[in-house]
Amino acid sequence: MPGSVPSPSPDLVDEAVPSPVSVSGPAHLLRVTLLMAGSCLPILGAVLIAPVLPKMQDHFASVPGAKALVPLALTVPALALALLAPFAGVIVDRLGRKRLLLVATLLYAVFGTAPLWLDSLGAIIASRALVGVTEAAIMTCCTTLIGDYYSGHRRVKYLALQTMCASASATVFFVLGGAAGSAGWRVPFWVYAVSLVLAPLMASALPALRTHAATASTPVPAKGQHGFPWRQLAGICALTFFGAMVFYTVPVEMSYLLDDLGVTNSGVIGLATAVASAATVGGAIAFARLKRSPDPMLPAVLAVCAVGFGLMFLAGSTPLLVVGAVVNCVGTGMLLPALLTSAMSRLAFEDRGRGTGLWMAAFFGGEFVCPLVLLAGQSVVGSLAGAVGLLGLAAALVSVGLATARRRAATVADPRPLPEQLV
Repeated sequence: MPGSVPSPSPDLVDEAVPSPVSVSGPAHLLRVTLLMAGSCLPILGAVLIAPVLPKMQDHFASVPGAKALVPLALTVPALALALLAPFAGVIVDRLGRKRLLLVATLLYAVFGTAPLWLDSLGAIIASRALVGVTEAAIMTCCTTLIGDYYSGHRRVKYLALQTMCASASATVFFVLGGAAGSAGWRVPFWVYAVSLVLAPLMASALPALRTHAATASTPVPAKGQHGFPWRQLAGICALTFFGAMVFYTVPVEMSYLLDDLGVTNSGVIGLATAVASAATVGGAIAFARLKRSPDPMLPAVLAVCAVGFGLMFLAGSTPLLVVGAVVNCVGTGMLLPALLTSAMSRLAFEDRGRGTGLWMAAFFGGEFVCPLVLLAGQSVVGSLAGAVGLLGLAAALVSVGLATARRRAATVADPRPLPEQLV
């Protein structure tokens, strides 16, 4: 089809093409560290101030509509990121990854620390929306650069590492925000200044690739095939939107599910959530160790997520609920890098920024609607556990649909061996 990029081999990730940058030594270690740190900045924006929202609520109690507006300070960056990531992707492809990353990282500190000096709740929410704008650029640039710098299994490894770092950092930032918030609700906003340290390091350590050499492992359209691979990316983005709801259900709803079981001790709730978060990291590690293309894995991964949701639905006690959450999070830890790797494998160098931006929009859009979808499900079935069970049923159906589609594609595939099999 014109405008399409062929899918990767369904069995193995290409290892034959060398990465365009060094893959060992201090420079490589610093480069990977900076990309992972940059990828954690949007997570910092999402969870850091969560522990101080009650104090913010008290401070702005006299402001009309404060009960609805204060929570927006936490959620509006994710909404801005979802809406603007596609535009960030276009800018990435036109202006260059490194240039946009440096500008966005510097502005992240400016907008992130703005609430230290702002007294208006409306102005604070506006500054938080601008934080989301910079997060869209930072996340898109970091992910695109991983795709540029690395190929084959290394790309899979570092995209999985990105997921691991994001999952682990969420717990760290929540604890950090709570500790800093004990000194006042404004204090956690100082942490956003960390990007001022990252920016100069990024400027010196991240090479700017200006050729298409970085995409040697990406299939190149044949003569007469032009344009962006909209059709292929639309499918993976739709699946990512759904996958984001699956991914965020446990982090968002675990405390409420425990409360429904009579668990009110914040220490127990925090421990249970931390155990589930650790399972997400474990799933990402498992994915990174599998030298396989992500597409064949997606049905099985979604099936694991569905089993976890099923156990959570049936749980009548805290231990079974935690077991279900762990099973689900092992699956989601594999799901996110599988979806991202699948999207990246379909993008050529000149399209990678735009494609990554669209993928980010789909993922953070799914994150934003996740609690709304579960709330709607709860109103239908009468309980949050029931809504989780419905989402698990949906995940199982999607898993079966993907497996069926893959089997049908295999039956009509050209039986002739691939060129590399003839060697």
